[in-house]
Amino acid sequence: MTRDASPPARWVPGGGRGARSDQKAVHMCRWLAYSGTPILLENLLYRPVHSLIDQSLHARMGVETTNGDGFGIGWYMPDKDSPAVVRDIGPAWSDRNLREIAGHVVSPLFFAHIRASTGTAVQQTNCHPFRYGRWMWMHNGAIEGFPLLRRDLALAVRPDLFPHIEGSTDSEMMFYLALTFGLEDDPRGAVARMAGLVERTGRQHGVAHALQMTVAVTDGVRLWAFRYSTQRQSRSLFYSSRVETLKSLHPDVAFLRDIADDARLIVSEPLGDLPGAWNEVPESSYGVVRPEGEDEMHAFAPE
Repeated sequence: MTRDASPPARWVPGGGRGARSDQKAVHMCRWLAYSGTPILLENLLYRPVHSLIDQSLHARMGVETTNGDGFGIGWYMPDKDSPAVVRDIGPAWSDRNLREIAGHVVSPLFFAHIRASTGTAVQQTNCHPFRYGRWMWMHNGAIEGFPLLRRDLALAVRPDLFPHIEGSTDSEMMFYLALTFGLEDDPRGAVARMAGLVERTGRQHGVAHALQMTVAVTDGVRLWAFRYSTQRQSRSLFYSSRVETLKSLHPDVAFLRDIADDARLIVSEPLGDLPGAWNEVPESSYGVVRPEGEDEMHAFAPE
């Protein structure tokens, strides 16, 4: 992503960089989004030193270290109209089916998510990513006071979309609110309108800091990532640096030789400690990744 007039950033697995000192030291889930040349899923889910699977047991950027309340992966194939989604309630670190799938699936765009429940049930329909048509959505964070706000938010979902809500999480509710507010035509605006509704509804119920989110959403071609919280202390989010730059800086790192120069990766937590590999997504920002490489980053605020 690029931020305003700065050079475009490309994203690649590797390295590490700590969270800001003013970040809230707590996490709820971890996620990863990849876009680029088709890649075997296990190259990103299992091979990095601090892979997403390692983070399911040993997350570093939070009070809790485990994210064992389920997992999900979603990926696109060129000849399919909608993404495949596989979700389960067990911990990712010991799931043999996930290991088998990751070793055989190749995709140019995929999501992966490991869950730590904030109170809703541990069940398949509550695991991310969520899917509607060609669209996928995953989230780390929470709607504060969700049980109080839930009815009002649910009534705002478009009637034809409401039957598609399968689970009980705030994350899925956010997805269907964004769809209600025009996600398929205007992703940035739809997420901003969803965030604005959540905050207004929170204030009506006496919740001062209603929204905490890092969100990834895609239509199978473009990828959007959002980092925002009402309190301006958002969960951690990073994007990877240009692959060609990292290869020049670290010519002896074998792992980088297998990564194409157009690879872009967004993660809740860096996948290792390679110097220069990771850049923090600024507070209250969103980025757009396009296959033609014209990535962008802009300020984000609710509407």
